[in-house]
Amino acid sequence: MRWSCLLGFALGGFFDGILLHQILQWHHLLSLVPGMEDLRLQILWDGWFHALMYGLAALALWGLWRGKAEAAGTNPTLGALLLGFGAWHVLDGILSHWLLGLHRIKLDSAVPLAWDLGWFAGLGILPILLGLWLGRRPGRGGPRPAVTVALLAALGLGAGFWAAQPPAEQPFSTIVFASGVDPEHALAKAGFAQAELIWSDPLAQVTVARLGEGNPWRLYLAGALMVSGTGMPAGCFNWARA
Repeated sequence: MRWSCLLGFALGGFFDGILLHQILQWHHLLSLVPGMEDLRLQILWDGWFHALMYGLAALALWGLWRGKAEAAGTNPTLGALLLGFGAWHVLDGILSHWLLGLHRIKLDSAVPLAWDLGWFAGLGILPILLGLWLGRRPGRGGPRPAVTVALLAALGLGAGFWAAQPPAEQPFSTIVFASGVDPEHALAKAGFAQAELIWSDPLAQVTVARLGEGNPWRLYLAGALMVSGTGMPAGCFNWARA
């Protein structure tokens, strides 16, 4: 069941990245690393982290498709998924939170260790124990391997689509512009001449604005490299070459 376990591991990474980095924005992957205060670098490394999890998930799905014998039943497969999911959170807690100090679960908490321990126990130890318990139960005849993999792939794609959506009732958009692009000119070119600029970094490359009505995708044609809530297409990584 190694491929199912690997898929659970990747899903654990996606869960943390989508929920904590993007939706709740409690931390980024390298929030506590000296010299990583630039928001663009934080977003870049979050992107590389998600790319790694995507690669692991793709590898696991390929392994499941090739190793059809793994899909012996519902209980062993689900147990292996939970083992991998919990293993990610145990590894992340020990390595990223405590040994390397890359980030904490909730950076603005008065007691960050309490959040770390709660996450470690609830999403690490508990799924592992549940996975071991399920793995020992007799497997019931589950769906065919192809159906199982297709369902898991649909789950992954659905989670990615959900992560790409902007938060409900969020009036602000974060925009990363290419070097040399004037934010006001770009907004006007994209049809947002009346947009309200809330904040901008000293280089005017990262801007927070209240766009109002309009299609934010048009900002990519006006020099934007990333626009929050648009799914962040491949062009948003162009500035990583600098």
